[in-house]
Amino acid sequence: MLHKSDNSIQKTLEKLKDSAITYPLIVKPDIGFRGLLVEKIKDQKALINYIQKYDINIIIQEYINYNNECGIFYHRHPNEEKGKISSITLKKFLTITGDGSSSLFKLITAHERANLYVELLKEKENLDLEKILSKDEELILSVIGNHSKGTQFINGNHLITKELETTFDNLSKSIKGWFYGRIDLKYNNFKEVETGTDFKILEINGIIAEPTHIYDAQNSNYFDALKSIRNHWKYLYNISMINHLQNKIPYKSSKEFINEILDLRAYTKKIKNLSK
Repeated sequence: MLHKSDNSIQKTLEKLKDSAITYPLIVKPDIGFRGLLVEKIKDQKALINYIQKYDINIIIQEYINYNNECGIFYHRHPNEEKGKISSITLKKFLTITGDGSSSLFKLITAHERANLYVELLKEKENLDLEKILSKDEELILSVIGNHSKGTQFINGNHLITKELETTFDNLSKSIKGWFYGRIDLKYNNFKEVETGTDFKILEINGIIAEPTHIYDAQNSNYFDALKSIRNHWKYLYNISMINHLQNKIPYKSSKEFINEILDLRAYTKKIKNLSK
């Protein structure tokens, strides 16, 4: 559900009560940017504090307690029945393993990746940095699937199958006008994603979406990334041409496009400043 910046907090709380969304829940800016201001909210007091703190439109959504997250990039020509999946990104949340004697803070500062996010982790209210984890006990430090929160992106293109593409063909046809973009979703077992039996969508990213498997440095290089981006721009161009010529969807004027870019830049700058 959407809370607009000029909405009454009380009315939003009433709408939330009438919805199927319960605590804990996830809140984030209506227009997201690299995971900034995405938070897991534990109760009504925390939600009110968040709304009062940030003067922006906010999405309030269900917290999905599935074990895994991935991003799947799909594209389909509007005049064709079958599309293609061109990228799968598996997401590995930032996780610490205990040794039975060291504090969480010591484990974090000694961890090659977690150490990069020390200042961010210090700000987490529900994270006890003095806690001692049992030997081999694992603790997920962040459930937000974004690089800025410490999540590692892993190339999962080996999981692309015809069955998965059929599942996404059906999904594409159920979303009017959606032919291109990346769907971020949560799941427990990838086979359930492939068959379309059990997964939940976090968000749908459109024309500015990236094939994020390119950020797996161990399984991709700079030139592979450039090639992938070039190919996705080609897919987008072809889809746009078909929509324009056959479905009579008008192009944006240069003025409209430039104004939208300027508005987006101003908005992302505001989000960055609010997150400091």
